[in-house]
Amino acid sequence: MIEVSIIIVNWRSREYLRACLESIFMNPPSVSWEIIVVDGGSFDGCGEMLAERFPKVRFVQSIENIGFGQCNNLAADVARAPVLVLLNPDTEVRAGALDLLVAALRGSADAGVVGARLLNSDGSLQTCCVRALPTPWNRALAFECLSGLFVNSRLWGMQGARHATSPVAVEAVSGACMALRASVFKRLKGFDPRYFMYGEDMDLCMRVARLGLKVYHAPAAVVVHHGGGSSRTQADQYGTIMARISAETYMMLNHGRWTALQYRVLQGVSALARILLVLAVYAVWFSRWHDSVRSTVSKWWFVLMWSLGKCRMHPPTCNNGRTACS
Repeated sequence: MIEVSIIIVNWRSREYLRACLESIFMNPPSVSWEIIVVDGGSFDGCGEMLAERFPKVRFVQSIENIGFGQCNNLAADVARAPVLVLLNPDTEVRAGALDLLVAALRGSADAGVVGARLLNSDGSLQTCCVRALPTPWNRALAFECLSGLFVNSRLWGMQGARHATSPVAVEAVSGACMALRASVFKRLKGFDPRYFMYGEDMDLCMRVARLGLKVYHAPAAVVVHHGGGSSRTQADQYGTIMARISAETYMMLNHGRWTALQYRVLQGVSALARILLVLAVYAVWFSRWHDSVRSTVSKWWFVLMWSLGKCRMHPPTCNNGRTACS
């Protein structure tokens, strides 16, 4: 009997996927397992790569790009194990990580979701592996300098988890690597299809808590998350705006229209503040226009325009997603 189904959703991430699979085969679970890869309509040659290099991997080709959550749902429908491990293609598992993740899930009767400790490519801690559930204020105040100065603030949800050595209950964990029982995933009807990309992991953690179950962070289960393996292939502005749309959807579905409006307004205020701050720093410290300054101002200009209702989204296909602001 297969005990663990590892699910990976690919979207134009073939090389990341190959490295991810190699890390799993080098550091496999000690129990019986299977891998299911779903390609979300990118047709990037991952199916041919799997057939040649990883013939034991089960492959599902979605004809259209139906989004990250729904691709995971497709795989979960055909998974044969009682435990699901959801992995991003731009992750690499360290030795023992999968066993420790599953052990943390099975070791607590009230565990609904268990997330791994994620590291950046350089080995540093990826603090977003543990999060507070989204609110208008914690999303508006998500400045790196603030989170660095107030690392234990409840705004970020990392308190108690940063230095934990055993599984600890948290508000939410990243969907880049999470384990949960197939029965729980089925009871929740999987990821909510109203999220195309981003936000579906936060929504899942919220719904798990509403079942009376807990979300845990397993610090001993270490996974490298290179970050952005799929989204880097899409236009920067597209990913930036999609993240805001997904967060607004989360606010609307879980807290109502007023909270969603608060979120949009605070995103606009935050974007304007960041633009002014960057321009002020540029005026004082730099003698010429740097690409990094242009990129940062451009990003937050798009967010400001979105908050004012002036950005139009074009759905992603095999080509990059596009965002138009007027």
